[in-house]
Amino acid sequence: MKQKAKPELLAPAGSFEKAKTAFLYGADAVYCGTGALSLRSRAEVNNDDLARTIEYAHSIGKKVYATINIYAWDSYYEEIKKQAQMLNKLKVDAIIASDGGVIQILKQYAPDVPIHISTQANIVSYHSADFWQKNGASRVILARELNKEQIKEIMQNKNQNLEVEMFIHGAICFGYSGRCFLSDFLASRSANLGDCAQSCRWAYNVYVEEHNKPGNLMPVEHDEQGTYIFSSKDLCLIKEIPEIIEMGIDSLKIEGRLKTQYYLASVVNAYRNAIDSYIQEPNKYDYTKYLKELEKTKTRGLTTFYFNDRNNKDFQEYEGKQYNPNYEFGGQVLEKIQDKWLVEIRNKLTVGDTMEILIPQKIEPVSFKIENLWDSETNERIATINPGKQGQTVLMNIPIPVETGWILRRQKN
Repeated sequence: MKQKAKPELLAPAGSFEKAKTAFLYGADAVYCGTGALSLRSRAEVNNDDLARTIEYAHSIGKKVYATINIYAWDSYYEEIKKQAQMLNKLKVDAIIASDGGVIQILKQYAPDVPIHISTQANIVSYHSADFWQKNGASRVILARELNKEQIKEIMQNKNQNLEVEMFIHGAICFGYSGRCFLSDFLASRSANLGDCAQSCRWAYNVYVEEHNKPGNLMPVEHDEQGTYIFSSKDLCLIKEIPEIIEMGIDSLKIEGRLKTQYYLASVVNAYRNAIDSYIQEPNKYDYTKYLKELEKTKTRGLTTFYFNDRNNKDFQEYEGKQYNPNYEFGGQVLEKIQDKWLVEIRNKLTVGDTMEILIPQKIEPVSFKIENLWDSETNERIATINPGKQGQTVLMNIPIPVETGWILRRQKN
């Protein structure tokens, strides 16, 4: 079998700093929002940060895609025109959109920028892909509901000049390809206008009405936290990377613009190493070591969704897990000061804690125990430190040479 070209690894970036972390740990490109005009308006990147992100990315040979993937009311279009003109001027590498009206505006006001059709457009066939290619798209992002046979059908029949992108990791929406009205109904926050309250992740108390006795409600069995009847597990296709590459997919996408830099570093690094490993030695691909790293960052259970089995039902997270009991974000390396490293902390650190250093381009982290901590302002020894303010820092010894931006993971007791 002829080896396929290495696909692009595409990561989310909810800020300029997150974009830098994604690039540091191996992303080829990032996608970011444009305030109220994307489907993650709480992960907006303001215009100055967006300009900085694009300039930085281009300086290191990377790409930035901006999202205007809302389903827009008429009142939004003046702002869309302004954003399109700005993105055209900034030379963003592509704009991700889903609304046909928005796409018409993009072609007029951002004529130099390629258009990528969002997963919100529910592309589930090569016929749909062909439609969008004829209407100006250079890339389509497949619906997450497809299985591998359907994806292969699209890849074999699409226009050869049309690029294809697919999600390989991250949260799955309860709605069809993200087109959900639950948040608007319950919280007056429209998911299709970029303000999803993630109502599917809430705990619910469910009752049934007793037959022939109106108003007599009987509770459905649940624990003291309620029941998470809508919450999905997270998509994880690390085992399937070889098959996906052999399909010829152009871009592999990670979900999570609201996630932390720690999450980005961990997940991007795992998939970067997995892709490179398979390309270099296809017969020696071992997904288990990459899965081990991904499981250190998971907030919910992991699932392959429909990729391997159209009839799969194992993708609901009924326990509503929202944290990892064994690991957490420890901090980020800032700079070296004499023989110590200045670290911005993200959780409580104590002398004796076990830490792991996430090394870009290497899958195995390096572990060490904190032997000493120093107050970054007074240089006095301290036993513990809490992140009492944004940007809280501490000085520590790190046993190997590290670089600015590297992420430290703390192992919980």
